[in-house]
Formats: sequence, structure tokens, C-alpha cells
Amino acid sequence: MGKTCRLIFTGVIIGLLGDLPLKAQQDTTALSTDTLKVIRSASPELPANATLDINAPAKAAFYSAVLPGLGQAYNKQYWKIPLVYLLIGGGVYLYLENQNNYLKYRNAYQNRLLGFPDEFPRFPTEILVEAQSYYRRNRDLALMGTLLMYVLNIIDANVSAHLRLWNINDDLSWQIVPPESFKTGWRLRLTYKF
Repeated sequence: MGKTCRLIFTGVIIGLLGDLPLKAQQDTTALSTDTLKVIRSASPELPANATLDINAPAKAAFYSAVLPGLGQAYNKQYWKIPLVYLLIGGGVYLYLENQNNYLKYRNAYQNRLLGFPDEFPRFPTEILVEAQSYYRRNRDLALMGTLLMYVLNIIDANVSAHLRLWNINDDLSWQIVPPESFKTGWRLRLTYKF
């Protein structure tokens, strides 16, 4: 009995809510087809007379592609610049360190095959082969990680510039609106505006 009542109640709620007309946030970037306009800012962090360029996301992404961290500076998110250089610089450091170790073990292996003395006389040849493989794999992973951090730097600058164009304020409200017409039957409409 309890399970049946819950199913019926859930069905009634879904039926009532299934026809809810919801309104999304109004578009504040109304543009004509042939020009790009500068829009007024409704963001609380900027003054009312400030303007935002709709090309800002593309500029920020371009700046970050040219010089990592420059897009973050363009977005005035200066605290992110050390993080960008720490991540990309750390990846470059790991790449170079693993490349140097790979070359060291590869040269020792090649010298041993040619019968010349090498840098690691105590190590068997199998260890030199395994060390080459280990450092080559780590070098490749460091390169992929560095490229990933570079791409994430560009994406972060682009997304941050996009979010500056949004109207973000504390005036969020819910409003229950009565049905427009009684001829079509009772419907529950719930709208929210921001």
C-alpha cells in the first residue's frame, strides 16, 4: 500500500511539473548581424559606466597562446600567473631532466655495444636498457603534461573572459505566477528571474 501511494504521488508531481514553462536568463548581448557592439556591464565587480568587449574571450585565448599567463593578466586574474608558470615550468623541467638521463643511459649502452668504456661499468646491460625505457617514457609523459598545461592555460583564459560577460548579481528571486487562462485547466507554473 505504501509503495503504491508513493508511486501515485510521484506520478502526480511529475504530471504537474511536466508542463512547467521555465524562463532562462535574458540575453544581454543583443547584437546586430554586421557589427560587434560593446555592451554595458551589470557585473557587481565593475562600475556601472564600464564597458565589456564581446571579443574579450578570443583576445584572452590569443594572448595566452602567445605567452602563457598573458591571458590571465588580460582578465586581471594576476594570482593565476604564478600557477601557470609553475605548472608549465615544472613540466619543462621534468622533460629536460628525463631527456638528459635518457641520453646518458643511451650513450652508455651504445658505448658498451661498441666495446668502449661507459659511465656505468657496474650495471649489467639489461639495466641500461631498462633505464633508457624508463626515462624515455617519463620524458614523453612530461611532454604530454606540459602541452596539456599549456592548453588548459588557454582554456582558462577564454572561460574566465566569457564569465566576465555574464550578469552576475545577488538579485535572484522565485515567483509563482497564477495560470493565464482557466479554459485550458489548472496548471502550475513556476518562473524564476535573474
